[in-house]
Amino acid sequence: MKFEHYFDYENNIKEKEAYFNILQEYESKEIGYYHLPETSQRFLNTDFSDIEYEEVIVIGIGGSSLGTKAIYEMIKDETTKPMFFLENPDPRDIKDKLSKIKNPLIFVISKSGKTIETISIFKKVINHFNLKPNSSHLKIITDENSPLDKFASSWNLDVFHIPKNVGGRFSVLSAVGIVPLLAAGIYPKNLLLGAKEFRDDFFNKKEWHLCKKAAFYAENYKKYPINVLFAYSTLLNSFKEWFVQLFGESLGKDGKEIMPVGHIGSIDQHSFLQLLMEGMGRKTITFIKINSFETPLIIPDIKLPHLEATDFVNGRSFEELINKECEATREALLAKEYPIDEIVIDDLSLKNIGKLIMYYEMLTSAIGSLLEINTYNQPGVELGKTILRNKF
Repeated sequence: MKFEHYFDYENNIKEKEAYFNILQEYESKEIGYYHLPETSQRFLNTDFSDIEYEEVIVIGIGGSSLGTKAIYEMIKDETTKPMFFLENPDPRDIKDKLSKIKNPLIFVISKSGKTIETISIFKKVINHFNLKPNSSHLKIITDENSPLDKFASSWNLDVFHIPKNVGGRFSVLSAVGIVPLLAAGIYPKNLLLGAKEFRDDFFNKKEWHLCKKAAFYAENYKKYPINVLFAYSTLLNSFKEWFVQLFGESLGKDGKEIMPVGHIGSIDQHSFLQLLMEGMGRKTITFIKINSFETPLIIPDIKLPHLEATDFVNGRSFEELINKECEATREALLAKEYPIDEIVIDDLSLKNIGKLIMYYEMLTSAIGSLLEINTYNQPGVELGKTILRNKF
């Protein structure tokens, strides 16, 4: 994996501050996601072979589902079991997904154990599949001693605990992601290994680019209050949604913000690119490009009447087309003097995905520390929950 910055910036004091801020978090062990590559090893031996099931259901929202869904969509193939994510209390979505599921293994995931969307959907799933206490097809992932943990005890269900010092949006490498992925047939050992490698390389000062980017973003958040992620693969659609939650819920506080915007190339070249080229600017842009899709699909050398203008790509691979589009868009935006950086991934292996996840989590922590905000709370979310309860 390669990281390239196409903007000039150097502030050794701020860069060192970013490094030592998250080094302190890591060494204090107060923030637990840094240590998940080790603490989640115990889940790798989880065995579901004694249960007969055809699909995997994840009932959760936000940090309880987005990261797992991102990894699943990047890795799934003909050998993995279908995963269904019941996240939103949208009645048509719930009804449609439940109609396609016959014999599932179900994971109910909520760190607090009282997420209104999750518990409401869970009740519907109980009713739909006629679930009873002691069911081997029902697993719980939550904080120890949460209301959901106590429910699991009363129903005699298997429970996997989330560490208390790991926030929901930083929890994908905990049981939240590891256990459901195992159930789907994805063995995530290399996911944890990749995350560990990036973390260790960073603290060995081999990934200093992260400090430079964090310092630039924090120092210029008023000038560039929006970060656009342009990910050039449909497989990264759920990853950019995970990124939006990670940045949005972590870096919008105390009157400060770096607003995340996620797009998929080349699709969104035909919508958002116009705004970038001729709008107000004031954005940083990150491109993600995948070198090898491991899918040798060629554009047929077919000449069609009146469509000759597109023949210049005949005989080329689709992989080459999408990556050249990424390069062309990047060059066009560089001409508009945007601060741009690029992440180039060799291939979508579990190890590279683990590195990418740890990179973004640590980048978020570094920016938050320089903005002097609490990266890990979300007080702005709580008011809406209180108002909702009062509406019923």
